[in-house]
Amino acid sequence: MSHVSSHSPHGQSPLRTVQVLGGGSAGSSAHVRSLASGLVARGVRVTVCAPAEADLAYGFSGVGAQHFPVPRSSDPAAVAALRVACADADLVHAHGLHAALRAALALSGRRTPLVVTWHTRSHAEGARAHLLRLLERRVARAAAVVLGSSSDLVDRARRRGARDARLAAVAFPTPRKAVEYGDPDRLRHKARAELGAIDRPLLMAVGSLDRHRGYDTLLDASRAWRSLDPVPLLVIAGEGPLRAALQRRIEDEELPVRLVGRREDVSELLLASDLAVLPSAWESRSVLAQGALHARVPLVATAVGGIPELVGDAAELVPCADADALAAAVVRLLGDDDRRELLKERGVRQAATWPTEDETVAQVLSVYDELTQTRPLA
Repeated sequence: MSHVSSHSPHGQSPLRTVQVLGGGSAGSSAHVRSLASGLVARGVRVTVCAPAEADLAYGFSGVGAQHFPVPRSSDPAAVAALRVACADADLVHAHGLHAALRAALALSGRRTPLVVTWHTRSHAEGARAHLLRLLERRVARAAAVVLGSSSDLVDRARRRGARDARLAAVAFPTPRKAVEYGDPDRLRHKARAELGAIDRPLLMAVGSLDRHRGYDTLLDASRAWRSLDPVPLLVIAGEGPLRAALQRRIEDEELPVRLVGRREDVSELLLASDLAVLPSAWESRSVLAQGALHARVPLVATAVGGIPELVGDAAELVPCADADALAAAVVRLLGDDDRRELLKERGVRQAATWPTEDETVAQVLSVYDELTQTRPLA
């Protein structure tokens, strides 16, 4: 796919883009790294504005992008730093709501096009929910194009006044330290031994310990499978404000659940699991759902946000906040070898329909081309 502006024919200078990352969730940071790598390979100049620790963790400089350190979103120096970084950009691409607001402020008074990718939806209640709506409206209207990572985010951007909102191609972020697949049985046994699940089914949930993740519902559901023999162990990988409250419930109610904190080896833990569980109140392109289908691990998930669109018929979908339905789906799947095998096969087929990293870069480049066709010659 040839892109006029990226290959600088007819004496045109290379396209200069700035990618702006806010707090940077794992999904959006991995996406920006993949995007930067693909754009640089196609002759685009890429500057990534992100906190210094994000470059250490994701290695934007390592794929040929220039890293420009910008403090985290709450820092007032961030907008001033962005203004400097974007001074000679042909186009600015912000990832996430807070990054997009800062980019819009930094570009005020300039004609530089702004592309915004909404990777996820922020959650707020009361007065903060009103502020969030205002923020979403400001960002949606400032952007030349909003790319939403799921159809409901595209609809949301349109409701907030976006001039042009489209579904983003977002590739499944391959883990930077790809799993060293030695002997898979040995790896699986090692991970299960470490977690204390050698002779019992292992269920895996991954994600920050926040209210919208649905972990209270998941703990409610875990009561139901205490009657199984052997009792399955649920392992939750992630950190967050609900840690102490969840731990208290696990101890008080003697639930077969372990909180293991933030982990760097989620891919390995997933491979060792019998089932993955995703109880969230909302998700777009859940990294856990994609990882589970890729790793041939049957998935039980809530039918919310972008999940049904992402997984198709390759997962057991249950209503949000329904502990009984979640428990029943888990118990049913653990007892049905054939159904688990069917979901594994469907998962591999479904994963093959997701955009590749190349397709993701191609889509973004075509958007950039639309917005920068009138660039002056070098």
